[in-house]
Amino acid sequence: MAQKPGKRMEYVLFNVTYEDGSQRSNRRVPLDVLEGREKDGPARGIIEAQDREVAEKSGKAPLAIKTLERAGGR
Repeated sequence: MAQKPGKRMEYVLFNVTYEDGSQRSNRRVPLDVLEGREKDGPARGIIEAQDREVAEKSGKAPLAIKTLERAGGR
């Protein structure tokens, strides 16, 4: 039996630079939260929440974000 078409989640990729100078590329943020008036503003909060979750699991403190930019410079 064929599968029903589901809602496909689309993401925007961000490159993140942290206060300590380290960088992470291609951090995923759902596209639907970036479509409001704030544009890329909500991305910081989402990536910070992801960082807190990873830090909690690893037992290390989360790093402070210095800059965010869309991957590909768009």
